[in-house]
Amino acid sequence: MVSSLKELIDEPELGQTSDPEERFISSGVSWESYESLLVKLENNSHYRVTYLDGILEIVSPSIRHEKIKTNLGMLLERFFYSKRIRFVPMGSSTFRNKAKKAGAEPDECYCIGEEKKVPDLAIEVVLTSGNISKLEIYRRLGVAEVWFWERNQFKLYHLRDNSQTELATIYPDTYGYEQIVASEILPGLDISLLEQCITISDSIQAVDEFEQGLKADNE
Repeated sequence: MVSSLKELIDEPELGQTSDPEERFISSGVSWESYESLLVKLENNSHYRVTYLDGILEIVSPSIRHEKIKTNLGMLLERFFYSKRIRFVPMGSSTFRNKAKKAGAEPDECYCIGEEKKVPDLAIEVVLTSGNISKLEIYRRLGVAEVWFWERNQFKLYHLRDNSQTELATIYPDTYGYEQIVASEILPGLDISLLEQCITISDSIQAVDEFEQGLKADNE
């Protein structure tokens, strides 16, 4: 991958790299440079771009990462339909706030009910660790719930600090989020069932087992 942010923005063949997974991190990046990069990548969904206080991180997801993301989205939407929950899928859309110096592109995200400027739920598939705190970014953006899929299980966080202060005043170690064991915006979702089915490589089998589990929960 290119070695500097300027090269990254100016690179004419950006987005055609065949490397399955890379991570590029740069500090001291202006908001204007961040937005220039987003423009450069607006027609390329391969990269995930994150920004916080001048630190820019770009990740090129692996095939494994994308398979997990796809399975997750597929199963969650089955849950929404089965429970008659109205939702708006927002995929890996870019959310940013210049005043808060924060921007992110979740792997999957959803508005529950009607469409909003910021999703109610953001989901990150974590296969390799990064240098930017995603929870701090999502706190600044005002995302109510964040899920991390890591080591074949979920870690769920719900925002408790809705203040506009520079630093979180409650749950400071997790940037204003409380770690929870069950989703508060999707209270009927069996997280352990979802975890079990995401890891099934055959998508038809994964859906079948997930739907069987949903039916059992309803009985």
